[in-house]
Order: sequence, then C-alpha cells, then structure tokens
Amino acid sequence: MMNNEKEFRDFLVEAKRNSYASGNNGVASSRPGTKDILYTKGNYSYLDSYFGGLHFSGQEIVRLNETAVWGMNYHGRTANPVQRFPEFLLECLMLVCQDAPYRGPASHRNKDFEYECSWNGDLVQFSGEERIMYKGEEIYHLFFHGGEIAYD
Repeated sequence: MMNNEKEFRDFLVEAKRNSYASGNNGVASSRPGTKDILYTKGNYSYLDSYFGGLHFSGQEIVRLNETAVWGMNYHGRTANPVQRFPEFLLECLMLVCQDAPYRGPASHRNKDFEYECSWNGDLVQFSGEERIMYKGEEIYHLFFHGGEIAYD
C-alpha cells in the first residue's frame, strides 16, 4: 500500500466521497444484517460494511489487486437525532482530505451544528474520534481506529 502513498490517498478520499458520504445506497449485504457500500476504481476496491443505525459499528477495507491492504473500524452513537443531523454529517464526511483521510475535517460549522474530529498516528496506524454538537449539546460521538494490513 505505501509503495505509492499518493495514489492510495487519492483513491481513499475518492472512495469515501463516493460511498456513504454521497448517500450511496450500497450493494447486496456481504453478511446477514449489514449495510454494505462498495466503490472500485482500477486495481483498488473499498468496502464500507456496518451494522445498525442510530447506534452502529462497522469496518472499511481497501483492497489492492484483491488483497486487503488497509482497514478502519468504527463505532458511533447518536444521542439525539435532531432534524438535519444526517445531512450535516454527510456534509462533513464529504470534506475528507488527503492529509487525514479517516473521517471529516478537524472542524466544521453550519448554523447550529458543529463538527470536531481528532486523530493520532498516520495511515499505517491511527485512532481518533469525531463529535457533532447541536446548539452546544453533543448529539453524536464516534470512535475509529485502523491502519495498514500486512502479511508474512
């Protein structure tokens, strides 16, 4: 994966913007009960597979030439699904950047909504969390971690 890090970052950002963040409805479930969203381009494929709705857990896997090379696990809870919350979350996720292609930007505001995302590490190994506040009250919180997948 890291042999061409720029190419990988370009693909990961493109995949994230064209999957869940875009409102993509996904593909057939790979496991009973999951919602799966697949994006492919060239030799890369990206699969976001998650369980739940308001409270959810999932995993993103990037494959290069059919071999898993990178992954991220996440778990989130929505304490108060106020009107326009889903649209605001998708707006934030569309702002994913190549410097930190994990979730959204470090911060973003839109009217009464405020998004914060923090992380440690790099593509090889990282962890972080994101939060959304509405009128100053936290209504959503997500933890994520992941990194490079290597084989013997």
